[in-house]
Amino acid sequence: MNIVEQIDKINMQLTVKGYKLTPQREITLKVLLENERDHLSAEEVYMLVKQEFPEIGLATVYRTLELLAELQIVQKMNFGDGVARFDLRMEGHDHMHHHLICKVCGALEEIQDDWLLDLEQRVATEYGFQVTDHRLDFTGVYHTCKNNSKQCKRTGKAVS
Repeated sequence: MNIVEQIDKINMQLTVKGYKLTPQREITLKVLLENERDHLSAEEVYMLVKQEFPEIGLATVYRTLELLAELQIVQKMNFGDGVARFDLRMEGHDHMHHHLICKVCGALEEIQDDWLLDLEQRVATEYGFQVTDHRLDFTGVYHTCKNNSKQCKRTGKAVS
């Protein structure tokens, strides 16, 4: 699905909830879609939006991101660096995808497979609890970072 189709689909989600796709919301969505693998912070989204929509304010971008999170179009998350980041929810997936987070180089990789369905069923059976969403983050070190103190061969980033 291309970006225009994705924005149209999100527009329908907004409309159903009583919201309009304003130009500010549309450009924010476009930036998120164009950079979906980067897990951008609000400030990073703002800087990219401002390049195409110079008159937009940081508060507008914050409000837009909070609304999208409230409507579960994006997920607001923190990967341990103290910065709230925004991750689009994948269409056709009942749950958020999972992540591998390298403590050395900061690389972040998404896992699209849902490995927790059996666990959800067990939780429902044993505890009478219906899981509506889950997210799993694995924190560790890539072997390329562990074995190389100058530069991660996986990401090309300098490591200390």
